[in-house]
Amino acid sequence: MSVTELHPAAHWRPEGGAVRCGLCPHRCLISEGKQGICGVRENRGGTLLALTYGKVSAVQVDPIEKKPLFHFHPGKPILSVGSVGCNFRCGFCQNYHLVEKRVPLYPVVVADLVRAARREGAVGISYTYNEPLIWFEFVVDCAREFRKAGMVNVLVTNGYVSPEPLAELLPLVDAMNIDLKSMNPEFYRKICGGELAPVLDTIRESAKATHVEITTLLVTGENDSEDSIQDVVDFVAGVDPDIPLHLSRYMPMYRFTAPPTPPARLAAGFRIARERLPYVYVGNYPLEGAEDTVCPTCGAVVVRRHGYRADPSGLAGNRCASCSGPLRFVV
Repeated sequence: MSVTELHPAAHWRPEGGAVRCGLCPHRCLISEGKQGICGVRENRGGTLLALTYGKVSAVQVDPIEKKPLFHFHPGKPILSVGSVGCNFRCGFCQNYHLVEKRVPLYPVVVADLVRAARREGAVGISYTYNEPLIWFEFVVDCAREFRKAGMVNVLVTNGYVSPEPLAELLPLVDAMNIDLKSMNPEFYRKICGGELAPVLDTIRESAKATHVEITTLLVTGENDSEDSIQDVVDFVAGVDPDIPLHLSRYMPMYRFTAPPTPPARLAAGFRIARERLPYVYVGNYPLEGAEDTVCPTCGAVVVRRHGYRADPSGLAGNRCASCSGPLRFVV
């Protein structure tokens, strides 16, 4: 396949006989015919190409709560799209078949995605399933068209991106769920194959520009101690205490065989987080009281949830219907 048949990548430069990718903090030096760590950006003839531009592994309509986003258009459907590849190699990855490119890809046209979202009554589009930031060129082009069509753009991401592409993308993004896997740099190096600091920078910058929610998967024996959870909570509170935090139950997957996160750990995490954060949720496990949103002012339940079903009847816009207290919601 010739260079002209594939889409050129953004954020790279020639370096010696290779190319230096600047999309994420790995800053891969990619020689001729090779790919970066993400597996979807390849040097062909001295040009870095975005191999998955316009190619999807999945397109479906999801409840927006599945992202998870609990404070952004609650109860609404969203078109969800994903491709393959990732710039992390988490040992507990739940979508490793996408990361390792074990699934077929299909061509897609942005205009068709816009039409599909409208047909399904979706509030917009979510770039999800695999890591959307390595799909940068397509996400930018698609996001522009969805913005023109009056629909929202959502990123579900590990946050591992360089500052320049993030700054380019953020004006087109309406909401993000960012994984914060741990506050321990060694956890990121050993288990994810990356660095913590750039993820923290992404969270800080994104929280200034758009609606952000954070997810931390509590992996048994790795990041589920009370001290580890407290470190995550303290960071989130320091950025913005109104950021919703999702503590999610780990299940054995991919290379990890440790047992599922004990319910007691999830309950402890919920208790610790609620001491500093008003909006805390537990995912993948039905912990009583850990799905609903409660007004921090009067204590009324403003959104009741069961699984991915949401009843936002306690909301009046972005205020509590009971006391008119302000709430961190985009509706």
